[in-house]
Amino acid sequence: MSDEKNGLKLPTPWRYKRYYFFIFLSVVILVLPWIKINESYFFLLSFDKLKLHLAFVQFDMQELYLLPFLLMILFLGIFGMTVVGGRVFCGWICPQTIFRVIYRDIIETKLLKLRKRIKNKQQEPDMSLVENKIKKAIAVLIWTILSFVASANLIWYFVPPEDFFTYIADPFEHIILVGTLVASALFLIYDIVFLQEDYCIYVCPYSRVQSVLYDDHTVMALYNTNRGGHIYNEEKQKVFTKQSELQKFEPHAECTACESCVTVCPTHIDIRKGLQLECINCLECVDACTVVMGKLGKPSLVTWSSDHETIYKKGKTQYFRPKVLAYIVLLIGLAIGMVMMGSAKEHMLLNINKENRLYSVHKESDGRVAVDNAYEFLLQNTQNEKMDFYFEVILPKEVQGKLEILKPTEPFDVTPDVKKKKVVVLRTYDKLANDARHDTIIPITIRAYALGHEDKITVVRESTFTYPRADVVENAK
Repeated sequence: MSDEKNGLKLPTPWRYKRYYFFIFLSVVILVLPWIKINESYFFLLSFDKLKLHLAFVQFDMQELYLLPFLLMILFLGIFGMTVVGGRVFCGWICPQTIFRVIYRDIIETKLLKLRKRIKNKQQEPDMSLVENKIKKAIAVLIWTILSFVASANLIWYFVPPEDFFTYIADPFEHIILVGTLVASALFLIYDIVFLQEDYCIYVCPYSRVQSVLYDDHTVMALYNTNRGGHIYNEEKQKVFTKQSELQKFEPHAECTACESCVTVCPTHIDIRKGLQLECINCLECVDACTVVMGKLGKPSLVTWSSDHETIYKKGKTQYFRPKVLAYIVLLIGLAIGMVMMGSAKEHMLLNINKENRLYSVHKESDGRVAVDNAYEFLLQNTQNEKMDFYFEVILPKEVQGKLEILKPTEPFDVTPDVKKKKVVVLRTYDKLANDARHDTIIPITIRAYALGHEDKITVVRESTFTYPRADVVENAK
């Protein structure tokens, strides 16, 4: 989508590219919660069922060691993105920016004609007119509906859509869910309709963080003072308002002082002033200047470039510099670590606790002395179907074959996502030790498995078997 102005071919406006990217992101975020593979979602942090779904694999809450990896990847990714492209996250990915475009550019400007032009974001509608008041009310009503949709979409990453609609049909039984939905929707209404870009300027902490991440090679929306001239002095005070005034001091200055880059800015800044925290890298100022300078047969004075290349004229921007490479290495390392830990997930959960009593000893009718150790198994089937489980005890070589499972004697079934307690008793009739002063602790390994799936659904736990001292065995009754 290019245009010809006085023989100069204009590139596709960044605004259109952002719109296409916004549409892509919105579709993905809206559709993703509905996609299931083997009853698993791409991402779902279910506090209701105490599950984490990640890349269509389910993890129990006891396996939340993956969440720190996700958070580190998220923050390092955003920081790395800032080092390379400035506040590109703000202008191209942030929901705040996308929602403002939907409300201001689509609803208010294109749909209701409340605003005259997308390219003029400084001129607010005249709200003294009854017609504009009605249009404003309609705009707020439309955004209210969309706010509830957006809020519901956010909740779907914590409560699956099918459960969400079931719960919402009975609101009094799910007050927290309904309250979260309403509260987040009301926040979006206040934020987008009333707070507007002030959220980016005054509330969002990211703009304060970005300044310490920038360097001379960081790509951002940049006004070329070498070509355009200095509209502002070193104290950031505006000293020229007309091109004729500017050219008296800088004859080569090309800036026409049309201020198209100012009127189009959603955060109400003048990009010619230099680096400012309010800039969100939406690049609409680049589009505006491209059109104006294109009519003169010249390239834009505002470009997405770096100080190193445009201001200091020291050469091309270095994208893969040491700082960026460090972020890439960290992100790859975290991703590999997360994949490795995720691939080692257990398909069943098992906790083994010994009962308070170390052992019990009694003499059988045939004169043999039985020594029992009791355990409490807490199992959870993390699969999507009921399965039968059993286990085996692996002993050190010196006592192999001398321990038996007294109970349970048969496999037992475990329902998915239900924790099941099982009392297990191990017994020996053999003399495993002959220590007159101390009980003997014998390490054992317990291997639990799902019948028919022994190759996949298996967990191994370490425990101990306590054999009493010699006088306790001799005095058994």
